[in-house]
Amino acid sequence: LSAAGVDIYEKIGHGPDSSRLAATRRDLARAQGGLGNQAAALATFERLERDLAGNTELHTIILGRNVSYAMALLQDGRPDDAIAVLRAAGDYNTRILGDRHYNTAESRGFLGAALARKGDLAGARDHFKAAVPILLAPSRAVDEEDGGSSGRDGRLQHILEAYIAVLAALQTPDAAAESFRLADAIRGQSVQRALAASSARASASDPALAELVRQEQDAQKQVSSLQGMLTNALVSPTDQQDPAALRTLRGQIDTLRAARAKVREEIERRFPDYVNLIDPRPATVDQARKALRPDEALIATYVGREQTIVWAVPHTGPVAFAATSATKVDIGRMVAELRKSLDPNAVTLGDIPAFDVELANKLFTLLLQPVEAGWQGAKSLLVVPHGSLGQLPFSVLVTTPAPIPADREGEALFASYKNVPFLAKTASISQLPSVASLGSLRALPPPHGERQAFIGFGDPWFSPQQAVEASRETQVAQLQTRGARGLMQTRGMPLVRRNAPSTQNIDSAELAQLPRLPDTADEVRSIALALKADPIKDVFTGREANERRVRSMDISNRKVVMFATHGLVPGDLNGLTQPALALSAPNVADIDGDGLLTLDEVLALKLNADWVVLSACNTATGDGAGAEAVSGLGRAFFYAGTRALLVSNWPVETTSARELTSDLFRRQAQDSTLSRAEAMRQAMVGLIDGPGYIDPDSRQAVFSYAHPIFWAPFSLVGDGGGAAPNN
Repeated sequence: LSAAGVDIYEKIGHGPDSSRLAATRRDLARAQGGLGNQAAALATFERLERDLAGNTELHTIILGRNVSYAMALLQDGRPDDAIAVLRAAGDYNTRILGDRHYNTAESRGFLGAALARKGDLAGARDHFKAAVPILLAPSRAVDEEDGGSSGRDGRLQHILEAYIAVLAALQTPDAAAESFRLADAIRGQSVQRALAASSARASASDPALAELVRQEQDAQKQVSSLQGMLTNALVSPTDQQDPAALRTLRGQIDTLRAARAKVREEIERRFPDYVNLIDPRPATVDQARKALRPDEALIATYVGREQTIVWAVPHTGPVAFAATSATKVDIGRMVAELRKSLDPNAVTLGDIPAFDVELANKLFTLLLQPVEAGWQGAKSLLVVPHGSLGQLPFSVLVTTPAPIPADREGEALFASYKNVPFLAKTASISQLPSVASLGSLRALPPPHGERQAFIGFGDPWFSPQQAVEASRETQVAQLQTRGARGLMQTRGMPLVRRNAPSTQNIDSAELAQLPRLPDTADEVRSIALALKADPIKDVFTGREANERRVRSMDISNRKVVMFATHGLVPGDLNGLTQPALALSAPNVADIDGDGLLTLDEVLALKLNADWVVLSACNTATGDGAGAEAVSGLGRAFFYAGTRALLVSNWPVETTSARELTSDLFRRQAQDSTLSRAEAMRQAMVGLIDGPGYIDPDSRQAVFSYAHPIFWAPFSLVGDGGGAAPNN
């Protein structure tokens, strides 16, 4: 819909008081609001107000009980006007649809938000308590035919965020636990839609599940169609409505809903893992605590439009719960500033900006210090990030104020960062895509059967030109130095980092435009050697790192599975609508397919792995979409059968990345009691405290790896526990 289109519609024969034109303008305003453009939505609604000023009945139908109009009024600072509309909407929906219908609960939830805006926190809480259980109920119990739409997701987020703010302000005894559950319901809604959209592909390998999913989806589509007919009929003036036809429509809808509910119950009973993937229930504090081990604490975050809230759940003891005035914009700005030195446009070592130690400490003070009572003493922190926080590893936060390090002559470049009190020095960090995922991962049975150590795919060729280039190479170019260097000479050394896709700002992009990653072949081989795997039989590079190889091989007997290639987000390539991993082009590998391992194809994999390594992702891609892509791919790999992911957050420097990943797996292989998270922490601290890059001729340290750009590019996503991958 567009405003111009509506104007044309008016000119071809529908006057401003036409019910059909008014409904079209209403839909335009809804679309504008759903896209977050509340100013445009309000302007469209205000034009409707003028057009319908003389038509009382049509004004009541189009605007008088319109929840989207109430939202626009609320955003415009007119809570009294919004309350009047919302009360009318609630009364109408109760009479027409029933007290427990989704639309009725939604109007009541917005009424709570409007009352909260006026300062009536107790009244708001009462409305939220009545509405939210219906809004979050399983889809078999409520009308969620269009529940996957971004518009409805946005409205639900608005209600839940307002409820969380009320709970934070009231600080009642149950506030921490209730707000914790609500925040888990909000996070990752776009990821949830992507996973749900891939559900049919994921279920295809089980005919019984596939048939039930098809029945459930068919019933959903039929209900949605009939509901649309009913809504259109109710828009007409009362004297033009056919009561008998309306009763018939409602009866058909109720029958289909009941049938869909029965199918849904059957799916949940027979395939609980599938339901937990596509429609997970929000986790409670008690559920999270039961999954924790004695030396662990869970840190959950929610970044809202007006405040940021943090929960710290210890293994035993009370939950620490704090709200800060830092907004979504504030947190996003701080994360972006810190990433400037982690993902810079740097050509040489001297181009790497200083890491903002002061800002990293400020973020620690905002997020973790207020809830320190809930995590103090824990050796392992399990972090559920939200929003832009998913783009920044918590390991780089600085626990106490420290001066910005200054390089000194005679000392290796970046060596001064060795003394910075990074959080990585005191606690291991694991990242979770949701609170609920912890319980699911901890409930997995122990690995079964005989398993081989490793399989890895790297350095795919995305075009015939890259294949020709690779065939001419005698060796992969590596960072080299000649002779001892002073500080100024070192600063001029090239910074060799992996190329990242740069397709967001162009109109059309194909697989062949992705840059090659030749150094990933060495990284895959180095991990194979660390795990005593066979570099010939267990490593696939070049044209062999292709989609058919991955999907046709039995990789269910591997402890570590590695994909050293680009992680893509929707829009990176033409027609790409879901997260994907880029593999060798079909015209290079001489196979069918598109050269991509998409999210739905990951869901169809069969794994029994301790780790999946994704070593060329970028969590900042696409204005934060990269973090969501990692979350979606993570959920998909967990469903396929892995316990943890090792994911890169920005284009890594080649030598330090290879040393970090190799050391991580080497440590686990040598110590069977070492958890994944602690092995990761030790490998990072080893880079910080280690000698750094050693000149191969002089055997002297040229630059240190203590700057976070070198030691912090990887995040452990999933279960940070577990023993060594060869046990």
